[in-house]
Amino acid sequence: MLTIDFNRIQVNPGDTLLDLGCGEGRHTIGAYLSFPGAHIVGVDLSLKDLTTANQRLQEWQTDDVLAQGAQAQFICGDGFNLPFADHSFDHIICSEVLEHIPNYQSFFAELHRLLKPGGNLCLSVPRAWPERICWKLSDAYHEVEGGHVHIFKPADIHNLVTQFPYCARGQHGAHALHAPYWWLRCLFWREGEQLWPVRLYHKFLVWDLMQRPWLTRTLDKLLNPVMGKSVVFYYEKQQS
Repeated sequence: MLTIDFNRIQVNPGDTLLDLGCGEGRHTIGAYLSFPGAHIVGVDLSLKDLTTANQRLQEWQTDDVLAQGAQAQFICGDGFNLPFADHSFDHIICSEVLEHIPNYQSFFAELHRLLKPGGNLCLSVPRAWPERICWKLSDAYHEVEGGHVHIFKPADIHNLVTQFPYCARGQHGAHALHAPYWWLRCLFWREGEQLWPVRLYHKFLVWDLMQRPWLTRTLDKLLNPVMGKSVVFYYEKQQS
């Protein structure tokens, strides 16, 4: 399930792409499959998530995919101090990460250091009003270790990014049908994700992801501008 729309960025053979806070590798692997000849690096602090990401990557490395010439690797690293030179990457993805970072301004400064002038920056964060409902329904949702510590409005992200020389290239909502799942999950947090309303809605989301029926895809598209669980931002880095 990709949050970033890869159709909005042009990644050429030989380009470098960083997926910062890659988790279990969904965008890293998605980029590996989508951009022949690119060099893709996923970075995360969690060794457990990176182990899962490597396993998933190996499952996709068929002869046909390998023939496309893309390269992907996963690295365990601290997003505040990454082992890359200035301007190492043509494109950077940072999806559903900033809301977890107390000092997100310093985190973003490191991200900015790594992106080449003219490069694409793709960010996503949870939409503010669905996120506030989650916080009201469950303290544990955002108080667990590694939970969400910020709620961002679009203006907050724009102000963060444009203190540096960036040009906005667009934004959109994503995963509207997932917002009710998280409201259910928070409402029944103590009972757990196996409680029948949560379990059934999760099965519906998996069915929708695999089958992609016209009705739910249309509904998701119509609802994304107002209740997409995530908001995605696209910027281009300008010359300093």
